[in-house]
Amino acid sequence: MFPQYLTSQSVAFPPTDEAIEHPNGLLCIGGDLRPERLVSAYRQGIFPWFDDEDSPILWWSPNPRCVFPPRSVKRSRSTARSARRHGFSLRWNTAFRAVMQACADVHRPKQIGTWISPRMMRAYQVLHQRGLAQSVEVWAEGELVGGVYGVTIGRVFFGESMFSLRQDASKWALAWISHESDFAVLDAQIDNPHLMSLGAQFWPRRLFEQVLLDQCDAPGIWLA
Repeated sequence: MFPQYLTSQSVAFPPTDEAIEHPNGLLCIGGDLRPERLVSAYRQGIFPWFDDEDSPILWWSPNPRCVFPPRSVKRSRSTARSARRHGFSLRWNTAFRAVMQACADVHRPKQIGTWISPRMMRAYQVLHQRGLAQSVEVWAEGELVGGVYGVTIGRVFFGESMFSLRQDASKWALAWISHESDFAVLDAQIDNPHLMSLGAQFWPRRLFEQVLLDQCDAPGIWLA
């Protein structure tokens, strides 16, 4: 089984059970990042992830799925101490583009370059303008020092990326989404050791998709 190639005319995707196993979850290639296609993708548990501005768009639906159920992000004493020491304050949707740019600029071990290309920046800025992409920001002394951004449909927060310029800043933002908002699930997409240490869980693809069916049409949450 090989990934299908999308046309630019339709926003339809192949069934997610056609995603290949190696690499895990690659479903299809091509298409575009217009809002209608992105919303269709997220509602089905599909997301774009590709190397750079000139690469073809790759669409993914991994199995199992890395998620945070409500109130599952670990809130450690060290994170609380960091928040007090640095004087963290939370805002949302006041600096969406800046959060995206900071996520693109942050250096991560073993990562060369960034997948948050100008094409991705433009596409998600349009989603933000339509109320479908949001940022949770951590500020200290008037400076943006951490944050998380993602797509929000109904009661699902599809996390895209996060960054920290001060210790534990992104953890604090993630914990706020998990414990203080009313989202039914926080999608983390693909696991890594850092996410697992914060309390992420693995859900089978079918369970995740059933939650999307139930929650994407629920009354939406606007962080404002």
